Amino acid sequence: MDALLVVLIAVLLTAFMFAPLGLGGGMLFVPILHYVAGWPLDTATLVVSLLLTLSVSLGSGAVHHREGLIDVPTVRKVAPIAMLGAAAGSVIVHLLGNTLDPVFKALALALVVWACVKVGRRLRHGAAEKDGGSLRPVQLRVGAGFGGGASAVLAIGAGAIYIPVLNQFGGLPTRRAIGTSLGVMLLVVPVAILVHASLHAGGWPEAWVLVLLPACAFSGAVLGARVGLNLPDLVILRVFLCLLVVIAVRYASDLFFGL
Repeated sequence: MDALLVVLIAVLLTAFMFAPLGLGGGMLFVPILHYVAGWPLDTATLVVSLLLTLSVSLGSGAVHHREGLIDVPTVRKVAPIAMLGAAAGSVIVHLLGNTLDPVFKALALALVVWACVKVGRRLRHGAAEKDGGSLRPVQLRVGAGFGGGASAVLAIGAGAIYIPVLNQFGGLPTRRAIGTSLGVMLLVVPVAILVHASLHAGGWPEAWVLVLLPACAFSGAVLGARVGLNLPDLVILRVFLCLLVVIAVRYASDLFFGL
């Protein structure tokens, strides 16, 4: 019971912190389920992480939509490509089988390091980086497809990919890129969940776990999004960078030292 309480609090806080960033929280949800709850790195764990990510996207996305921060035409443009990427990524996970653990951690570490570099660059440039770049349709669609694949393989929302892609290649400013990222997740993550679930032949967590954990994630996301909209971008990015560093250290120690 104590471990469950820790997991519930961790999920709630993760949703609270990640919602203002336009992220689903999967980069923390998987470590929480794997290292804190002691779940194996298998398809069932990835599906639960994706369910939590979807809950965060729903809660935070609703708040951002009310504020007019989701660019619906852009979502319609990139979501189909991202959905195809998610379906392909789910199949790749199924094919990996027992080798998923080290492959997952290596890919997750690479993504986290990449995100650290991007966020660090944003922090160094400060407000100058807030405006969106020029519209580049090819790069936008390629980035969206890669994000969808990463979402399925790493059980994340892929906001760390969508946001810079939407900002640099979609011409969206930071806050609008964050909201649009959530809109894309709402369409892409369910595809990853359905394909993963259809290919999984093993067991699943108890039904009440599949209800209670997403409920905590949704509640934390709604509260976090409301609070986060009133915070400066740089404050949110600093919190995000700290979390990324912790995750990177955890994955690196597990991969290289078996800790």
